[in-house]
Amino acid sequence: MFCNLRGNLCSTVFVFCAIAGVSAAEDASVVPEIARPNAEFAPGATNPDITQANIGETICKRGWSTKSIRPPASYTSALKRKQLAASGDTVVNDLPAVPTKSGKGLRLDITRCIAHSANPACYEEDHLISLELGGHPTSPANLWAEPWFGAWNARVKDRLENRLHRLVCDGTLTLRDAQQAVATDWVAAYRRFVAP
Repeated sequence: MFCNLRGNLCSTVFVFCAIAGVSAAEDASVVPEIARPNAEFAPGATNPDITQANIGETICKRGWSTKSIRPPASYTSALKRKQLAASGDTVVNDLPAVPTKSGKGLRLDITRCIAHSANPACYEEDHLISLELGGHPTSPANLWAEPWFGAWNARVKDRLENRLHRLVCDGTLTLRDAQQAVATDWVAAYRRFVAP
């Protein structure tokens, strides 16, 4: 089920969740709009250098790495800031620093991210069609500020990307079908291929 949390809440879903004692943020069946890219700005774009015919020499080749085509952080960070401002994610959200797991350093506490946060640390500038599925590395049409927070976050989408990559490389799914599934609705693709 889709729920628009950027504008008005889908009142039926929200009321149901409130009556049932489940918050919309905790109910994985309720997908906030922020968890999906705006199809007008990021419909997905493919890398013309990666095709079904050459996946054995590219994305499915042992040792092949996205590092060879990944854009620099300076590019994706600047794009992320522009996208957050354009989408109205402008709420000041200073994050406290917490110890890393090793205890040897500090990291920002992204569990404190809030809806519409303007803090870039709350998002991953993600490829809608992942690089390991032949997504375009630098096209803004394939990059979006994906939240690290909420039930449908960047880590969840990473599991889908890994699953689709395995299915493409073992011949179960064509590259095009995997690309279309994730570009059309990555949450539906997750429900179909990862958690049926």
